[in-house]
Amino acid sequence: MRTFFGMILGAALTIGGTYIYDSYQPPTTSTEATVTKPLVNWDVVSVKAKIVGQELSEMTARVRDEWNKRVSG
Repeated sequence: MRTFFGMILGAALTIGGTYIYDSYQPPTTSTEATVTKPLVNWDVVSVKAKIVGQELSEMTARVRDEWNKRVSG
C-alpha cells in the first residue's frame, strides 16, 4: 500500500511541479532573442484527459452491466 501511495504521490508532485514551472512566465522584453516555451502543451493534455475519462466511464459501465448480469442471472 505504501508503494502504491508513493507512486501516486510522486506522479502528482511531478505533474504539479511541471504545471507550476510552466505557469511561471518571467517578464520578457522585445529585445530578448530566446523565447521561453512551456515544458508541456497543456491544451493537448486537457483533450487527452477528457478522452481517457470518457473511455474510463464507458469501461466502468460495461463492467457494471456484466456484473449485474452475473449477479441477477
